[in-house]
Amino acid sequence: MPSSHGYEMRIKPMERLLRSAEGVVYWLVVAPLAACLPASLAYRIACWRGDLCFRYRAEKRSDVVLNLGRVLGNEFSAGGAEGLAREFFRMQSCEAIDVMRLRGRARALGKLVEIRGREQLDAALAAGRGAILCTAHVGSFSSAFSLLHASGYPLTAIGRTYWNYGADTSRIERWLWDFACARRLLRHRQRPNIEPWPGRLQVAAQAAAALRANEVVAIASDAPPLEADQARAVNVSFLGRQATLLPGVMGLARLTGAPVLMMFIYRSPDRRHQFLEISPPVSTEGEVVKAFGRCVAAMDAAVRRSPAEWFYWANTEDLSSLGLLPAASPTTAPAVPQLSFAEPPALLEELGSSSDQRG
Repeated sequence: MPSSHGYEMRIKPMERLLRSAEGVVYWLVVAPLAACLPASLAYRIACWRGDLCFRYRAEKRSDVVLNLGRVLGNEFSAGGAEGLAREFFRMQSCEAIDVMRLRGRARALGKLVEIRGREQLDAALAAGRGAILCTAHVGSFSSAFSLLHASGYPLTAIGRTYWNYGADTSRIERWLWDFACARRLLRHRQRPNIEPWPGRLQVAAQAAAALRANEVVAIASDAPPLEADQARAVNVSFLGRQATLLPGVMGLARLTGAPVLMMFIYRSPDRRHQFLEISPPVSTEGEVVKAFGRCVAAMDAAVRRSPAEWFYWANTEDLSSLGLLPAASPTTAPAVPQLSFAEPPALLEELGSSSDQRG
């Protein structure tokens, strides 16, 4: 009679294979077709899929619930953490519909998103020095970048397209990423994505060139620093802990004189309507850590306002790299994913969340 351990060893690859198939079918077939339906039905389908993932992806569900409790502590009950975890899965599925509704001139998504604070961005650009939008990995932030560009703002994003650099990432995975998600997002950008990988000294020059052309540069500043960037990282108060983040947004602002505005997008209770909020310029006065701390305080408030929409709850390694959880053991894999074709759902589940912006 086979041991239970042997049975588990056989069943896990089967589960991964099923999750792979489900992820591929959802992103390549279900989400594109659902996005053509009336919005209320499209996002209802996404929520149904999210509920299924919540039920059957037990390991990821457990990580989300545990990490919510470890980071946010007593801010909600155990039952509250379970509810937020369910919403986390729903939001990720809804983000796929957002990406699909960027088709054409993005009007299908644009009619569901109310842009608040447009006048702040207009005033910043009127000064002629461009504008920097600082955000966090909250909600469909990358779709929001594309929507702003489609709305008439020449926008370029700074972010690591890490799937193109993973040594274990297959050509098929890269094709899946590009075809299912990235191409839909990046077609609504003014310039190619600016990649801040270590050693790429031209990053600041590329961003400065866009700002000198009076364009918008956007960056999600809550990404965990890579090991090579640790020397430039600073400790700031974030979600009740001393987190380690890169203050590059402030360095860019001081280099170019461009104002920094905070931008966040939140989903309404009906799941289909969203609110894109742009703040007045953030003060860049004072020491770098103090000035950057104002941006981090806004990111903190955004995550607390809509915790189920923050991307990092499912990734314990990234939370450890940020300093929000104890450091991972030496045997833990690196925070930057090294994906293998055996588990494409890890790739496909992140498409609508992390998309092209991880730094």
